[in-house]
Amino acid sequence: MYGLTAYLLWGFLPLYFLLLAPTGPFELVAWRIVLSLVFCALLLTVTRTWGRLAAIMRQRRLLWLTALAGVLIYVNWQVFILGALSGHVIETSLGYFINPIVTVMLGVLVLHERLRATQWVAIGIAVAAVVVIIVGYGAFPWIALTLAASFGLYGLVKKQVGPSVDAVSGLTLETMWLTPIAAIVLVVVASTQGLTMGAYGWQHTVLLSLTGVITAVPLLLFAAGARRVSLTTIGLLQFAAPILQFLIGWLVLGEPMPLERWVGFGLVWVALIVLTVDSVLHARRVRAAR
Repeated sequence: MYGLTAYLLWGFLPLYFLLLAPTGPFELVAWRIVLSLVFCALLLTVTRTWGRLAAIMRQRRLLWLTALAGVLIYVNWQVFILGALSGHVIETSLGYFINPIVTVMLGVLVLHERLRATQWVAIGIAVAAVVVIIVGYGAFPWIALTLAASFGLYGLVKKQVGPSVDAVSGLTLETMWLTPIAAIVLVVVASTQGLTMGAYGWQHTVLLSLTGVITAVPLLLFAAGARRVSLTTIGLLQFAAPILQFLIGWLVLGEPMPLERWVGFGLVWVALIVLTVDSVLHARRVRAAR
């Protein structure tokens, strides 16, 4: 339930961000960073875990890894919100559908893992899907591919960090590294377009102020779930978010789904079915071997 709730919240994020209009994507991400840091600081105070954060900060390797993770999650957040606010929610869902394929590819390229035959088949189908979308739809899905690559690399960095950094400390450090960037963005927006925080009524201000909570809570729920269930289960649960985003983009926001997109998405879904079935069967064989 922890993991499923996290993915359901991530699935509904596009609708939440659309409620924040007329806040632009760059101001929105900047507030998301700053307010996430504030929320994490409150959590550390309530749980009395500042000492754990201080211990992590004394380890140079972990500091560099969390800085890299911060840059990657910044790219992911910024591109996701640009897509959500510009009528490309369906394409953002494609990015998270492709993400498991990207994760498998990174395992081969970076960690030198050996793939099973069915995993190679899934990757081949996913590549064909992207080609179909580019050729048939006439547009390069840069939002989807950037989201898949940035979140895949973010997961890889978090794997290198391992259990040494808990969820709250990790998000605290990542947003801490990004806060100077967020401050510069807010100054630029304030001097050019003007900040929207506090300018469009108390309801808008409250919704915008809650972006830190909306960012941190799913991450904490995910961390709680990941500690309690198998990686295979988490892998199955992760499809809840892009399915919801796809349905919201298609049925709620009325984004176009021409035949070429259906074919491309269909191929991605076939690749994911192949990958998922292989993952489940492999996990069962491993358990049986024990």
